[in-house]
Amino acid sequence: MTAFARAAVQLRGVGDVLVADIDNPPVNALSHAVRAGLIAALDRLEADETLSGLVIAARGRLFSAGADINEFNADIEPPFLGDVIERLETATKPVIAAIHGSALGGGLELAIACHGRIAADDAVFGLPEVKLGILPGAGGIVRLPRLVGIEQAVAMIAEGRRIDASEALTAGLIDRIATGDLIGEATEMVSAAVRSALPRTSERPFPLFDAAQQDATRKALAGRYRGQDAPQKAVDLLAMAARTPVAEALRLEQAACKALLSTDQSRALRHLFTAERDATRVAGVDRETAARPIDRVGIVGAGTMGRGIAVACLDAGLPVVLVGRSEASIEAARQAISKIYGSAVKRGRLSETAVEERLARLETTPVLDRLCEADLVIETIAEDPDAKRAVISAIDLIVPERTILVTNTSFLDIESLAQATERPGHFAGMHFFNPANVMKLVENVRTKRAAPDVLVTLMAFAKRLGKTAVMVGPSEGFVVNRMLSKRTREALFLLQEGATPRQIDRVLTDFGFPVGPLALADMAGLDVLAATRAARLAAMSERERGADIVERLVAAGRLGRKNGAGYYTYGDSRTPQPDPAVDTLLAAHRAERGIAARTVTDDEVRERCLFAIINEGAKLLEENAVARPGDIDVLWTKGLGFPAHLGGPMHYAETIGLSHVHSALSRYAGIVGDEYFKPARLIEQGAAGDGRFS
Repeated sequence: MTAFARAAVQLRGVGDVLVADIDNPPVNALSHAVRAGLIAALDRLEADETLSGLVIAARGRLFSAGADINEFNADIEPPFLGDVIERLETATKPVIAAIHGSALGGGLELAIACHGRIAADDAVFGLPEVKLGILPGAGGIVRLPRLVGIEQAVAMIAEGRRIDASEALTAGLIDRIATGDLIGEATEMVSAAVRSALPRTSERPFPLFDAAQQDATRKALAGRYRGQDAPQKAVDLLAMAARTPVAEALRLEQAACKALLSTDQSRALRHLFTAERDATRVAGVDRETAARPIDRVGIVGAGTMGRGIAVACLDAGLPVVLVGRSEASIEAARQAISKIYGSAVKRGRLSETAVEERLARLETTPVLDRLCEADLVIETIAEDPDAKRAVISAIDLIVPERTILVTNTSFLDIESLAQATERPGHFAGMHFFNPANVMKLVENVRTKRAAPDVLVTLMAFAKRLGKTAVMVGPSEGFVVNRMLSKRTREALFLLQEGATPRQIDRVLTDFGFPVGPLALADMAGLDVLAATRAARLAAMSERERGADIVERLVAAGRLGRKNGAGYYTYGDSRTPQPDPAVDTLLAAHRAERGIAARTVTDDEVRERCLFAIINEGAKLLEENAVARPGDIDVLWTKGLGFPAHLGGPMHYAETIGLSHVHSALSRYAGIVGDEYFKPARLIEQGAAGDGRFS
């Protein structure tokens, strides 16, 4: 028997209307087969005199997510999307787009070239290309402003903003929202269009976009998307489209998109797109492994972290049992959670009714036995290994066999903690970042004996909480804190050698971080960082212990922003200002250590802080503490502010060249010491080989 591939565009008749259903799962990408199928539908429409018009619809959960990203790095086979869209717009019979789910990128460009658009009430519309470092290239820039105006077009094209069906109707992007049968109502639109002139989007007037508007738009985008080229290029192209004949504007739009596709920024953002998708898959676990259902969560520890995790779970619609040490501790926790929600109400993020519904799902108790019905229990007490083992053992005696037990720790030995449970297959780690209800990053930590479906469940659970999760292996500090500690180390060493706090922070914010490491330390609280250093003192080298600048600042009463003085001083504006007293403190520190201050260049600051984390990332890969270089990039761009348009530290290292990174590390090893900068084996191999970590 011969097997036939299913057509990517399915044709059917509804009365005298031809319906073309895009059928290219999972997201109806506009691959070659779809483009060819749409051309075939248009050919049939024009050739068959009995057909009055065409409805373009889709099967599956959405209309179309746009271009097939797998074609970005290949020679695209005709028909090209722009050619398909031109055929749609110039068809002699009406073509109506019937949209459900999402119409994104090329999918939206396809729809706006049709003679009319009707959408289901759940439809979403967007041009997210800018998030991949590119821009619409098949008429989105030329046509969209003609429908929705400049302000909405800038938001959708230059910022990647999505709008729902109601907003799309108000803006003029669609003509109707279906009240019942989407396809039936779309065919009615065809019949109505037969009796009137066909409206071509490209023939509508382009809205005014004068020089003053352009300048204001550029300034606003520069502030929000610092260092990114595509948003600024969008302004150029919109200005071009406002003054250029349509045919020429379409050509220039397509050429600009093609040029952006070959830039380092687009490669970096596309790398992150793929890396984020890959990070959802647990290395070494069959993709068919199903997650366990999580319907009730227990949290042990009613401190800051426990409260934040509780709020995240409540926001996700989960019932929560929060266990504290005493009635006083749980009452304080409940008040703190109520305060968080009260603030959300004041800012207009939540209604009073929504808050009441969340709090109704929160049970606070000092009794561990109340965890007996939880599907997942998260232990969040202080970072004391003996105390954590005792609590884990106590929980283990209460919960049923099926319950997953998770420890929230930022640096403790998770394999040691796993010994406290009689069910090691059900035990793993989740490293939330503070405040847990705000921070979007989670490191899920696998243990040697954790069951595959437990690991898959933790990834699914983090996604349900709205978090970006990466699975990491057991190691001190896991991935984020271990790498971050190397940047902190170099910042302290550079201060010892003559750099100033302002110089270090300026160099790294100029690179693209939203805040420098020393201003960030002030935000976290220097007393908190001093306590962390004290906990890690035994693991530090002699020079690291001697770089006791944080401790000196705390001893001088400088705790950071919380009391108005840390590395910087803070006035009413909360803007960090350099303080001569810190310069005096640093000079005294150097004198006591016998260190002569020298001129430290900006290049040295940047390279030492960045290459220290890159080198540590390579070591983590060597140790299998993280599965993929892209996982590290996701962690740093999503959680630590590494500029996304540079792709993350590991991608950035490959972009500038591992041979350059290797030579710089070797040079700094001669200045600071092999202990800190000897190149990792993977960097040596990559520098000598293909320039990649893999």
